[in-house]
Amino acid sequence: MRKLAVGILLPCAVALSALTAPAAEAVTGNGDLKITKVSINGGKPVVVGTTTEKTFVLAITATDSSGINAAYSDVWSRATATGFGYHDNLGCKAVDATTATCSMRYVMDPGYYGRGLENAQAGAWQTYLEVSSKDHDLATRNNQDQFFVKRYAKLTTDASPEPVRRGATLTVTGKLSRANWDDNLYHGYSTQSVKLQFRKAGTSTYTTVKTVTTSSTGTLRTTVTAASDGYWRYAFAGTTTTASANAAGDYVDTK
Repeated sequence: MRKLAVGILLPCAVALSALTAPAAEAVTGNGDLKITKVSINGGKPVVVGTTTEKTFVLAITATDSSGINAAYSDVWSRATATGFGYHDNLGCKAVDATTATCSMRYVMDPGYYGRGLENAQAGAWQTYLEVSSKDHDLATRNNQDQFFVKRYAKLTTDASPEPVRRGATLTVTGKLSRANWDDNLYHGYSTQSVKLQFRKAGTSTYTTVKTVTTSSTGTLRTTVTAASDGYWRYAFAGTTTTASANAAGDYVDTK
């Protein structure tokens, strides 16, 4: 499998037009060949940290009276119009005589010798898809299947003092940080809304107590009244560029 690299590496003029004129969204084809379904990473965002490669699969299901021959895809950042053209084609698996699912495996690398992901590429990505049938029909699908590539987030929680007197003040601190693809380190994520949640001992569900905003360095600090034994945690819903994160619960015993 070839390593992915940032760049415009599209197979034909039709695909290239997607980068120069994103508004020209289209599904084209001839004969009875149709693309019926597209799945990218199982419908989940592609979340990438600072050191580990992230592999995901783009699968195209198509149908034609003669059967499906092959498929091709490209993916690229909508913000920067740069994409990953190298991928491992896993081939097509027949569902029946007329329908098949063709899969492509992509590997996103945050630290590929300066040619990996960049912060500017976090967010919405687009695709160019091309499928051929056994009787030489061709179908393309351009700018129709958006997915998100997000920076991995980390979140911590520390509640103190432990133990604490029932009815006393409990201070809950933490930090929200996220992967920086430009230097392959984690940095605090500033001015983000984070939920402080509590799970009473003996239960399984967290309830939101209040919303706290991260500082300029990503830190969190607030106070609450300690009413009963249980677990405190911060929870971050995520953004279009950054993945969601839940801190591990910190158990506090009240006396």
